[in-house]
Amino acid sequence: MDQATRFSTVHMQASRYVKPFLFSVQCMVLEFGLMKVFHTSAIKPLVPSEVLERIDVRVGTIERVEEVKGSDKLVKLVVDFGDRRRNILVGMKHERDDPKEVEGLQALFVVNVEPKKMMGEVSEGIVFDIGYFDGLTPVLAVPEKPIPNGARAG
Repeated sequence: MDQATRFSTVHMQASRYVKPFLFSVQCMVLEFGLMKVFHTSAIKPLVPSEVLERIDVRVGTIERVEEVKGSDKLVKLVVDFGDRRRNILVGMKHERDDPKEVEGLQALFVVNVEPKKMMGEVSEGIVFDIGYFDGLTPVLAVPEKPIPNGARAG
């Protein structure tokens, strides 16, 4: 057996065991008192570290949650980043019984995205939440203990 055939055979045998583990992991998730099956999605394509380094992720405290007139999904978060306050629009109305429950919490935000106008309001950042793209009820990405507003993640 030549080297190329041997590599191909070994690769095919290994891929039977490795691929299912890398591309789909199943676990049970308790949500709203119900157990449901959760399948992790495949990891996105690699990005150069220089691209990741350009993203400015900061800790901010959500001071207020306000209604966005005319929207059945959006609320406006007024967030303190230490040296400035920003308005950040998020689709949180359907995710929580009371969106105001996040007032006073610290969370992670991307602060160097171009402002985006929605429903007559301008959003000046993006909140990091966990679970939305996997069909789970999202939760905020929060620091494990209090840290000064404006502190960078990285």
